Amino acid sequence: MIRPDVRSRLPKATDRLPVGTTGLSVSPLCLGITSPGVVRAAFEAGVNFFFLTGDLHWPLYEGLRRGLADLFASVPASRDQVVVAVTSYLEEPMFRYLQFHEVIAAVPGLQRVDILVCGAVAGGASLGARLPGIQRARSAGHLGARAIGASFHDRATAVASLNSDLLDLHYIRYNTAHPGAEVDLFPLLKADRTSLLFNFKSMLSVVSAERFHQLGFGGDDWLPRPVDYYRFVISEPRIDGLLCSPATDQELSELIALLEQPPLSTQQREYMAWLSTLATPRYF
Repeated sequence: MIRPDVRSRLPKATDRLPVGTTGLSVSPLCLGITSPGVVRAAFEAGVNFFFLTGDLHWPLYEGLRRGLADLFASVPASRDQVVVAVTSYLEEPMFRYLQFHEVIAAVPGLQRVDILVCGAVAGGASLGARLPGIQRARSAGHLGARAIGASFHDRATAVASLNSDLLDLHYIRYNTAHPGAEVDLFPLLKADRTSLLFNFKSMLSVVSAERFHQLGFGGDDWLPRPVDYYRFVISEPRIDGLLCSPATDQELSELIALLEQPPLSTQQREYMAWLSTLATPRYF
């Protein structure tokens, strides 16, 4: 897959992206923390990709677990129409196996984990130390996994992994107040990589209306909507998709409608990054 330097359009919720060479394909929207009813609405709108955690943030994903269980029960064929990624943050292989099995047991109808994800990979030898365990978990077969991925807190490690196609799926953090990837990640990626690149924490730096007015802006100035922060990220052509957390059907509808809009211009993205830096100058 050759990535363009400039997007001519944003991806649609019904688009499908190949997950490496595994045969899996996913929507550019990946639902994480959400409410049960949103899961069914997202599935009906074309979203087929869901993200669960096996440990650290377990309570936050109760809504998604219930929503998936309800979907599998009410639409029996849906299990083979969706892809479920599960992340574990623990490095001990024995505990990692247990984390994934606990998720399967907690979601009736889940049956398997499609993508195993190493959570919060730092720099240095972190990925090299953790990857063998996740590879063994996939090859063992009893989890049903077909792909492996990781979320990265170190961009240099992410670049090395992406360019080597070491994994099938990568998650990075990129937003208006955390734009360093524009310098030390995106320009360094090879155009024909096979692995996918998804973003998380897209809305971490949303500027509220109250803060906007505190800064002296008026009614003629552009206050980006919360959903525009997703648009900021997905306008970057080397980002393939978004990990997102719509809490209501309305938020989901706004997110899907967003993808019908054109990409943000360079000037618009620069303005949003400047605004977030102005609003939270000591954020990072």
